[in-house]
Amino acid sequence: MTEPRDRESIVAEVPPLALDPLLDAPDTRIVVCCGSGGVGKTTTAAALGLRAAERGRRVVVLTIDPARRLAQSMGLAALDNVPRRVPGVKDGAGGELFAMMLDMKRTFDETVEAHADPERARAILENPFYQSLSTGFAGTQEYMAMEKLGQLAARDEWDLIVVDTPPSRSALDFLDAPQRLGSFLDGRFIRLLMGPAKAGGRAGRKVMDLGLAGLSRFTGTIDRVVGAGLVRDVQTFVAALDTMFGGFRTRADATYRLLQAPGTAFLVVAAPERDALREAAYFVERLAADRMPLAGLVLNRVHASGAAGLSAERALAAAEALESRDGKNLAPSGMADDPTGQTETGRTTPAPDSARARPHGRHSPEAPSPTGSSPTAEARDDATERLAAALLRVHAEHMRQLARESRTRARFTALHPEVPVAEVAALPGDVHDLEGLRAIGEALGRPARHDDGPL
Repeated sequence: MTEPRDRESIVAEVPPLALDPLLDAPDTRIVVCCGSGGVGKTTTAAALGLRAAERGRRVVVLTIDPARRLAQSMGLAALDNVPRRVPGVKDGAGGELFAMMLDMKRTFDETVEAHADPERARAILENPFYQSLSTGFAGTQEYMAMEKLGQLAARDEWDLIVVDTPPSRSALDFLDAPQRLGSFLDGRFIRLLMGPAKAGGRAGRKVMDLGLAGLSRFTGTIDRVVGAGLVRDVQTFVAALDTMFGGFRTRADATYRLLQAPGTAFLVVAAPERDALREAAYFVERLAADRMPLAGLVLNRVHASGAAGLSAERALAAAEALESRDGKNLAPSGMADDPTGQTETGRTTPAPDSARARPHGRHSPEAPSPTGSSPTAEARDDATERLAAALLRVHAEHMRQLARESRTRARFTALHPEVPVAEVAALPGDVHDLEGLRAIGEALGRPARHDDGPL
């Protein structure tokens, strides 16, 4: 196990990540926030967008996550496939903030309408196979995110595009989506169905006749398994979409290259927890393998303590001492002091009813305390000591949590010491308005000082 001093030295050597220079740089055009679910990725993207806008840039935040958190935190009733201006942004520097949420099917429809003539576009949009593909095919959401990002970048309307990617435990799915969709469209079954449709005319009919005659048993089996109309729908869809295949692949490749360009910055977002930082390490390695420009790690919900000098062990020892003092009226044999001056075992005459009704170890209001202080004051002291002991135990558990976070953080840093880190302190509640986003953005904008906290 790594010693605490070693952990502190490892973390202290990590370069701090200050995001203001990145957000201010005119060359920075795209910031992509990626990470596993539940680590504050959407909040981070919104906070960065707000900070960049209030520092003078025209920003659009694109969320691919269908959750409504982004709209709520920005004071918008809803988000859709069109950028909506965010009210309440301080515009003294001349910046503006817009936000939008990817509508997968609408983006696919817009792509078809933009790259096909009206008749062919109508045939594609009305095709049952297309309607299924555009709403439920695995990877379509991620592919359409790439398509929408390409559209936003091509319009040259924004100084900065901040992308909030969907949570995924299988790393950067949206980078793989164009290849997966292209592989599907280039697959053997699709190409087999495309052949007759692409031939056209008399030759096409001859190829169709020969092909279907040779594949009658095969297509009959397919019809029984997936439905009689599927093969026909796929053939019609592929015939209508054929001229767009090259466009799909070309645009996907162009967006992929855009993500590799110097004007793009990836931020891996995580929490100081084992699973989240394990995912973060995978993201860092994947980005390096794909030659994507990594800006650094945003570590959210980092806990701190104003009494870090009081260790968990010392706090527990103090709590046990106080709890022991709270039981000082108990004799070693378990017998309690009695206001009558007698013990339970030595009493020969019944005690007064008032004495029997009082719990052992407690003084009556009238009787003087053996220590000379009033019973009421002694009771207050006992309650204070019990409260102090409870608070010390809470502090001990908090310090244990800090130690776990420190160990987890040190493991990530030992694997990737070159990755700059920005820390955001844990907040008492969720961020639900622009003021909360400003506070997050301020923490991200300033370089972190590792000697400011217990990590």
